Amino acid sequence: MVKDLISIFGDSVSGLADRVFEKINTDEFSLILAGGKPLFFEIEGQLFPTVRGALELGLQQRLVVVDKGAVRFVSNGADIMSPGVVDADPEIKEGDFVIIVEETHRKALAIGKALMDGPQMVEADSGKAVKSITYVGDKIWSLEI
Repeated sequence: MVKDLISIFGDSVSGLADRVFEKINTDEFSLILAGGKPLFFEIEGQLFPTVRGALELGLQQRLVVVDKGAVRFVSNGADIMSPGVVDADPEIKEGDFVIIVEETHRKALAIGKALMDGPQMVEADSGKAVKSITYVGDKIWSLEI
């Protein structure tokens, strides 16, 4: 499992190798606890960081950067519209899971699924760029273990 994450996020997740992993299944998702913290979830057969996981691990790949005006909408679960995207990892392909961050401090706000390639997110004048999946303050974020 850690090997899959290293292939996406590099050495920033290699420190997880010594943690104990537990899997919790719910009706909506499978959550992966690393050292008792909900750092990952399984979606569409893939492992991806939760918002908490992205923050704790300081991940810098698969980022979609939104402007200040988009922050409150993204933090409430809104999908990400292209006009609010100021930067995006050029490696992002449509269908990839991505980490949505705010532009000032580059802190994670949400996890979503790319609806277009990274460069297109920045260039497009309209349309949805990312479908929001989980965000700061939702039930995954608020989960108490």
